Amino acid sequence: MTEPLLSIRDLTKTFGGVHAVDGVSLDVRPRETVALIGPNGAGKTTFYNMISGRMMPTSGSIHYDGDEITGLPPHRISRLGISRSFQITNIFQELSVRQNVEVALTAYHGKALAMLRLASRDREIIDEAYGLLERLGLEALAEQRAGVLSYGDKRLLEIAIVLATRPHLVLLDEPTAGMTPEETRHVTHLIRRLADSGDYTFLVTEHDMSVVFGLADRILVMHRGQRLAEGTPEEIRNDPEVKRAYLGEEEEEAAS
Repeated sequence: MTEPLLSIRDLTKTFGGVHAVDGVSLDVRPRETVALIGPNGAGKTTFYNMISGRMMPTSGSIHYDGDEITGLPPHRISRLGISRSFQITNIFQELSVRQNVEVALTAYHGKALAMLRLASRDREIIDEAYGLLERLGLEALAEQRAGVLSYGDKRLLEIAIVLATRPHLVLLDEPTAGMTPEETRHVTHLIRRLADSGDYTFLVTEHDMSVVFGLADRILVMHRGQRLAEGTPEEIRNDPEVKRAYLGEEEEEAAS
């Protein structure tokens, strides 16, 4: 069996004696898409923050590609090949779509951000930016100001910015939150296509169960900071504990 790209053991985070995450372990293998689900307050965001270096674990370990990264700062973790999107779009509203991607590429290539004004003269940056925009279906919007994009296109732009750092592991935090059904279908199809390319490994948090079951190879369910269940989409769909703690709640909300 392939060695895990990401290996998490007994990860714990306490706040004033309260366990936000309590001894959770997870392996994510190369080119796999793993979904992390659970009700609000389950500890998903805290879990993500520890993986991406934005929060120091109280105990436990995180290994990436065989090396321990527990407690490393975000910029070092990003350099190793882990990039994260956020629930709220994180883009430069006044820059063009192309310029947003060029900012990320300029930083990735170690060039001073002050040199961004010269990006239009840098053929390598230009070509790479347009290539990423084409891959996400945004090439026609390259010169559009990012602030006037539809919400769905802003989320796609954020994914393009994440991919500009050339990650091997992509953490997507609620990628379809706030989208229309059509936008959700489009973004789900895009993520599936990126996953099928074999270029990326994904760890995704998502509340929309149709998105989760459409994307995930495996699912980790968290409840009250702990690991409740882990398995294939079919195993999770039929797990009685998951139904009681989470999926039943989702179905009731959908029916109300």
